[in-house]
Amino acid sequence: MARAYSQDLRDRVIDAALAGVPARQAAVRFGVGIATAIVWVRRARDTGERRARAQGQPRRSKLEPHRAFLLGLIEATDDITLVEMQERLAAERGLRASVGTIWTFLDRCDMTVKKRPLMQRSRVGPMS
Repeated sequence: MARAYSQDLRDRVIDAALAGVPARQAAVRFGVGIATAIVWVRRARDTGERRARAQGQPRRSKLEPHRAFLLGLIEATDDITLVEMQERLAAERGLRASVGTIWTFLDRCDMTVKKRPLMQRSRVGPMS
């Protein structure tokens, strides 16, 4: 992913354009894209905003609207498996979600649902 331009460069492009240099010429002079410079200058003229805006999308999960349902499943049956949660989501909510999606959602909720199979205890006898 590309990095944002420095604030200093933004300010120089905007200052040049506000001083009367066309945004296209300011873009060429400072080595930024023409469309980028036009957007910066327009935003500075309209709102006075000069800072870079946040990039990307906020992290969200399709399971967020079903948070209460999933946490209720865990509360009702504390030994429920991720596969059982997946099956209940499909049956009762009509929602298909992978086990990995459910695990990630629960991890973000600071919930751990780790199951270990019951193992026979090893017998430690006297040393011979």
